[in-house]
Amino acid sequence: MTGFALGAEQEEWCGQLRALAADRLRPLADKGEPGRVNRPLLAALGELGLLERVFTSGALELCLLRESLAYGCTEAETALALQGLGAHPVLGSGTPEQRARWLPEVRAGRAVAAFALSEPGAGSDAAALALEAVRDTGSAVDGGGGGGGGGGGGWRLSGEKCWISNAPEADFYTVFARTGEGPAAKGVTAFLVPADRPGLSGEPLDMLSPHPIGRLSFDGVPVGPQDLLGEPGRGFKVAMDTLNRFRPSVGAFAVGMARAALDATLAYTAGRRAFGGVLGDLQAVGHRVAEMATRTEAARLLVYAAAGAYDAGSPDVPRRSAMAKLLATETAQYVVDHAVQLHGAVALQRGHLLEHLYREVRAPRIYEGASEVQRTIIAKELYR
Repeated sequence: MTGFALGAEQEEWCGQLRALAADRLRPLADKGEPGRVNRPLLAALGELGLLERVFTSGALELCLLRESLAYGCTEAETALALQGLGAHPVLGSGTPEQRARWLPEVRAGRAVAAFALSEPGAGSDAAALALEAVRDTGSAVDGGGGGGGGGGGGWRLSGEKCWISNAPEADFYTVFARTGEGPAAKGVTAFLVPADRPGLSGEPLDMLSPHPIGRLSFDGVPVGPQDLLGEPGRGFKVAMDTLNRFRPSVGAFAVGMARAALDATLAYTAGRRAFGGVLGDLQAVGHRVAEMATRTEAARLLVYAAAGAYDAGSPDVPRRSAMAKLLATETAQYVVDHAVQLHGAVALQRGHLLEHLYREVRAPRIYEGASEVQRTIIAKELYR
């Protein structure tokens, strides 16, 4: 691609993905139960090779994938993204044994991954984690699901995680806990914790979300050196590397929703007769749609630029990723809201595309760093 347009092959691929989302994935999503993992949908994403793309694509290709799926089926996009978010630390920081055990299952859609960072008192302030990892000096413990436990070289996890996507139904969790090598972010370690590990339990939360979100409780959960993701005390870097990788593509998810809302609005206002003509002929309507389109295009370009910077190894990735996530998610909220306004009451009917998007579009302004956090990151990077 150039700095301003996709190539012909990329445009064709995106079109194929949008059609695939609408024709193959949307029917599976519609059969899913809200608040539960849709395993048939995950299996289809695996069979189609789309989960494999999450781990083999560059950041730009990942953005195109997420944007195109979001246009046709937000549930499929979210299922795919959560697999990537939960398993990317395994890909980037896991041992050969961890990768061999879990990544083929994730890519096939057979194992469900989850990224367990947020806590009741540490959502946006990720460095303030309270989940404690205490050195285990007792005898070795068979942790199940691939090992774990003491022998003097392990830890016991105690505390809570909250607002964790795919919890409590995930098969394994990337968990960030305080091991105390240093203050704040310097004392956080990342672990791979299988769901069947003793002392680990969870409960679903009743959230405005089509996928499960839950709370996890750790009651002396045993983990050992073989469960480490990276080095002790370097877990915050594992978390930030993952978030920097995925933040531009959260923006792409938002752009996909905005483009779907915009296209629906163009079609509706071009055909809806009112006041002696069609809605699109009214200057107030035309100007509103023009603003929606301009903001969507600006967000799309910023997302692609951030992804390109990540692929190029640019040092300003944190700033660009934060800008892309901020603008795209705020833009999608604006576009979907105005699309609903221009459609009127019909858009509020249960099952209407815009009723669905209106519920879906709110969460991305919060997760993986709320808009306020993105502004803080941008400011710090500018003054660095």
